[in-house]
Amino acid sequence: MKTAHVDTFARDNLPPREQWPEFHFDLPELQYPERMNCATLLLDDMVRAGHGERIAIRAPDGECSYAQLLAQANRIANVLVREMNLKPGNRVLLRGPNNPMMAASWFAVFKAGGICVGSMPLLRAKELTEIVNKAEITHALCDKRLDAELNLALPGCPSLKRICFWYSDKKNSLDALSEKQSAAFENIDTSAEDVALIAFTSGTTGKPKGTLHFHRDVIAMCDCFPRSCLKPSKDDIFIGSPPLAFTFGLGGLLCFPLRFGASSALVERFTPDTLLESIQKFKATILFTAPTMYRALAGVWDKSGKNYDLSSLRKCVSAGEALPDATRQLFKQASGIEIIDGIGATEMIHIFISHAPEHAKRGATGHALPGYTAAVLDENGERCAPGQIGRLAVKGPTGCRYLADERQKIYVRNGWNVTGDAYVMDMDGYFIYQARTDDMIISAGYNIAGPEVEGALLSHPVVAECGVVGVADEERGMVVKAFVVLKPENKSDDEMKKILQEHVKRTIAPYKYPRAIEFVAALPRTETGKLQRFKLRTP
Repeated sequence: MKTAHVDTFARDNLPPREQWPEFHFDLPELQYPERMNCATLLLDDMVRAGHGERIAIRAPDGECSYAQLLAQANRIANVLVREMNLKPGNRVLLRGPNNPMMAASWFAVFKAGGICVGSMPLLRAKELTEIVNKAEITHALCDKRLDAELNLALPGCPSLKRICFWYSDKKNSLDALSEKQSAAFENIDTSAEDVALIAFTSGTTGKPKGTLHFHRDVIAMCDCFPRSCLKPSKDDIFIGSPPLAFTFGLGGLLCFPLRFGASSALVERFTPDTLLESIQKFKATILFTAPTMYRALAGVWDKSGKNYDLSSLRKCVSAGEALPDATRQLFKQASGIEIIDGIGATEMIHIFISHAPEHAKRGATGHALPGYTAAVLDENGERCAPGQIGRLAVKGPTGCRYLADERQKIYVRNGWNVTGDAYVMDMDGYFIYQARTDDMIISAGYNIAGPEVEGALLSHPVVAECGVVGVADEERGMVVKAFVVLKPENKSDDEMKKILQEHVKRTIAPYKYPRAIEFVAALPRTETGKLQRFKLRTP
């Protein structure tokens, strides 16, 4: 397929075709044309189909119709092309919380043929620098309230030359520039296999992995999980906590609702109480959040004394980490709603194993979605017998393509996407989660790499050595625990723990800090000097 990209960086850094997974498009709804722009299908075509006056985005300060969202996305696309000299294939960093301007910016980049690179609001300069340089990002659209870490990162980001801030009162702000632009824009005629977004994940080494997803992949994620498990209607109102920078949030809070003519309530930050208040205010019908939040919601649902009217809520989706059965039952007792559990991966763009509410099975994630095939494989790549623990592997319309990364050969084997999750399949074909197969710590829905936390701790002058692992936690699933060897003449007390925790929060994203610290005299190592983390995990 002929690319529309003038800047061919992304295509040039795709893995070789022989390292791609097998792709399957067996369902009628997965038969896509060779030319497609995902913004056209999700926004322009919906307005042409008569949805223009319907609400697309709901926010605390007002509503935005499909036609208004289209006009704003077109204006921003014109800013990108006319004012910022964006060329198709350039990478654009999107930095902002969940708000209407962030949503419009996603579509604007797609329309202009650029490649979206979302960044979580909590990321620090060090992490932003790694992402910008890995993807050779050339442009950035950023909420002015999040400018501090981006400005700190700029000296180390030679490729990033053009930045525009929104929610700013300056003359060159995205708000001011877009007001002067036309509300019409001719979308770039991209190939279905032109890269639309680079979604970053973090592996066990802490080195970011960029996963490349095509325009076709963005639409495929809308035509699999929501179609089979959610069955949304145009009257549904989606709401949730995951940032749009996560593909979990991008799908659940932006792409899914628009694919079905529905709407999304975008709120920048949630606590359990404010989430319940927002469900009531917006009369939300479908909720996306992590198991930790469901547990917290169950705790305040009946005990807040505020008598929230949550009668509108009909479906709840959990992903980001394994859903404990105790949390599922606790939430069901409080709300009467059976949580829809799901497992997805940044490499796969979204959920590929899940279930409809009526087919939930205690302790199980569910079945492979229509369009996907899943298996549990042993070390030899052979299918495991039911009840035998192995590595989860999947094939379907989406799959892993890392940006210039040798780890492609590890994730994709014999055509399968091997996710790094340990699973068993029972006699009924349900997939049941066991654990991660690597050193990734999954805490409250966030992926945290132990070595990255170790690096932050080691940058403090009092730390001689450290090892970081995940330990079980009833509320968060896992928490980060650090074993620290201090340099001589430093006190191993609670005050020192607080000092180190605050240091990590300032160095990397705050959610990665070690919630538990244990001071030790030495760390277990092999004869060659390698840290034996499995010994740290053993009580």
